[in-house]
Amino acid sequence: MNTKPVTELTPNEAAAELEYIATEMAKSDIAYYQQDNPYLTDAEYDSLKKRNEEIEARFPELIRTDSPSKKIGAPLQSGFKKVTHRFPMLSLADVFSIEEAEEFVQGVKRFLNSAADITFMAEPKIDGLSFSARYEKGRFVQGATRGDGVVGEEITENLKTIRNFPQQLNGDYPEILEIRGEVYMKKSDFFALNEKYEAEGKKTFANPRNAAAGSLRQLDAKITAERNLSIFAYTWGEVSERKWDSQADFFNHLKAWGFPINEHNRLCPTLKDIDENFQHLMEIRADLDYDIDGVVYKVNDIKLQERLGFLTRTPRWAVAHKFPAEQAITKIENIRIQVGRTGALTPVADLEPINVGGVIVSHATLHNEDEIKRKDIRIGDSVIIQRAGDVIPQIVQVLLDKRPNDSQEFIFPTTCPICGAHAIREEDEAIRRCTGGLSCPAQAKERIIHFVSKEGFDIAGLGSSIIEDFYNDGILRTPADIFSIERRNTSDDLFAAQQSSVLHLEQREGWGKKSVENLFKAINAKRKISLPRFIYALGIRQVGAATARLLAQNYGTFEHFMTEMKAKETGALVTIDGIGASMATDMVEFFQEEHNLKIIEQLLQEITVEEYHDDSRSDSPLSGKTVVFTGTLEKMTRSEAKALAQKLGAKVAGSVSSKTDYVIVGADAGSKATKAAELGIKILSENDFAQLVG
Repeated sequence: MNTKPVTELTPNEAAAELEYIATEMAKSDIAYYQQDNPYLTDAEYDSLKKRNEEIEARFPELIRTDSPSKKIGAPLQSGFKKVTHRFPMLSLADVFSIEEAEEFVQGVKRFLNSAADITFMAEPKIDGLSFSARYEKGRFVQGATRGDGVVGEEITENLKTIRNFPQQLNGDYPEILEIRGEVYMKKSDFFALNEKYEAEGKKTFANPRNAAAGSLRQLDAKITAERNLSIFAYTWGEVSERKWDSQADFFNHLKAWGFPINEHNRLCPTLKDIDENFQHLMEIRADLDYDIDGVVYKVNDIKLQERLGFLTRTPRWAVAHKFPAEQAITKIENIRIQVGRTGALTPVADLEPINVGGVIVSHATLHNEDEIKRKDIRIGDSVIIQRAGDVIPQIVQVLLDKRPNDSQEFIFPTTCPICGAHAIREEDEAIRRCTGGLSCPAQAKERIIHFVSKEGFDIAGLGSSIIEDFYNDGILRTPADIFSIERRNTSDDLFAAQQSSVLHLEQREGWGKKSVENLFKAINAKRKISLPRFIYALGIRQVGAATARLLAQNYGTFEHFMTEMKAKETGALVTIDGIGASMATDMVEFFQEEHNLKIIEQLLQEITVEEYHDDSRSDSPLSGKTVVFTGTLEKMTRSEAKALAQKLGAKVAGSVSSKTDYVIVGADAGSKATKAAELGIKILSENDFAQLVG
C-alpha cells in the first residue's frame, strides 16, 4: 500500500492499492467471521478500511466489485442452517476523529439540504457478535447471526441459553418484530472462563469478543449455555407495524418489551455534546465490564433516516466513531512475498507475536517496495506497530537505536517467487506484478477461489484449501475445469486416459462416496447462474459485486456485454454513472486476452447465464429507464435524487445519449439539457420528476 497522501496518488497507484486492500480485508473477514480468530487487528483493519474509503472517494471510477465497501462479513461455514435476512444487516462507515465526525454531521445536512441542527443518538459500540431475533405474536421463533449481511446462520437454540435474552415479550408489541443487537461476554465472565480452561489444560481465548463469537456459534447449544453470554439490543429489522418515530422512542419500547439496552446511550443535539460524550466514554472505557471499541452516532429522527437511505452496504444516517489506535513494540522475524489473483506481489512482515489491546498480532503488511524503502524496514528490526480501532497492524516506525548488527535489508524480487516469471512495475504504479498470468499457480489458484466465492458461483464444498489441493494434483487448472470433474471421475473418461490417470475422488484422503456426491450435486446446482454473479466470478480487475450488478442492469445479457467489450466499446461504459475510464479499460483489456476468451467459451458450454431481470422493481415508472440529472435541484440534493432513481430501478448515466429516457433538469442546467432537446429526449423538471416517482 502506498504511503503517499491520497491527493497525490496517480490512478495506477490508486488502483493497485485498492486491489491490495481488497485482498487483505477479504482474508481478514474470513478469519474474523468464520474462524473467530482475527487475521488483522481491529486497528489494522480499520486503517485499511479508512484508506480504501479515501481512495474510492477520490477515484470513484476505480471502485472494485470486490471492494470492502461493497461487502459485509464473510461467507458462512457449513454445519449451520442458513437464514436469509428479510432486510440486510448492514455494517457502518467509520470515522476516527471529532473532525471526521463533524464532516459526517455536515454531510447529513448537505444531503438533506438543511442548515438546521440534527439530533443524534450516541450509543457505545459493543465489541461482540451481531444477532437477529424474530418474534411472532410476542414469542421468539428464530435467531440468526449477521453472516455476510444477506444470509446468516441460524442460532435459535443458542440465543435461548442467554440469561438476559427475552423469549416472550411484554406489553404492546407488533405481531411480527425482528430485533437486532450484539451478543457479548462480560470481562468478568471472560477471565473466569479462561481460568477454568487453563486449569483444565484447554486452549484459552484471546479476548472477550472471540470468546463470545466462538460460544454463540456452537452446534451444541449446551456449550453455549456454559459460557455466560449477554446481549444488548439496539435496532430493528422486519416489523409489521412501527409505532416509534425516533431512536430514543425505540429504546423506550425495547425496555417495555423486556430487552436490555445500554445505560450509556445518549441523545446529542450538538457536535459539542457528541465530543463530550465520546471523551466521557473514553475515560470510563476501562471500568466497564464489557469491551467497547467506539461510539455509534445515529440520526434520531426515523423520517430523516428514511430520507437519507443507504449506500451499498452502509446507512447514510449512522457512523461509528472508533477509539484511537493502540501501539506496541515487537521484532520483524522475516519478510515474505504473497502473490494475489491479479499477480500483485505484496510484502508481508512476520512478527514476533505480541499482545496488542487483547489480540495476538504475528504479522503486518508492508504494502509495497516503496514503503519498505521509505521506512528502511529490515529483517531483525524492532518496530512500533499500531492497531487502529482493534484489526493486520501497520508498522508505524522502525526503532533505529535498537537495530541489531545482523539486520538484513530486504531485496524486493524482480521475479515471481511462485512461478519464476518476470515481475514488472509499470510506470506510476506502486505494485510490482507477476507476468506469468494463469501459468502462475498463485494467480490461477486465486482466480478459481474468487470464481467460487460467495458473490460468484458460491459452490458449497469448494473451499480454498480444497481448491489448492485439487490444483496441486492437476484436477483443476481453470474455473471451467470445475464443471467437468464429475465426468473425469471415471476410468472410462478419455481425458483421464490421456492424462494416464483418473480422479477417483472417493479414494482421496478425507473424501468418501457421500462427500463426493455432495460436491457433484453442489456443482451441478450452479450450472445456471445470474448475470451479475457470472460477471463478478470472471475476476475482471476493478469489477466487484456492485459494479457487476450495474453492468448487468445496463447490458441485460452476457452476450451483449461481451460483444461490446470485444469491440473495445469503452464509450458506452463510461456513460454509466459509477464507471470511469480506468475501470472501462480494464474490462476491455480482459476481453482482448485469448486465454480469458477460451475459458469463457469453455464455461458457456457447461453453464447457462441468465438474462438480467429486476422483477422487484417492475412496477416502478423508472424501472429499466436511463436517466440523467443536470443543474441544481431545490427540493433535494442531486445525490438524494440519484439514490432515489436507482432505488426505483433506473440506470443513472453521467452523459446524454440516444439511449437516455429522461433528463431531469434543475436550475442553471447546461449542455446536457441542450443535447437532450436536440435528440428529442423527454426533459423533466424537478417537480415533474417528483410527481413521476410519487
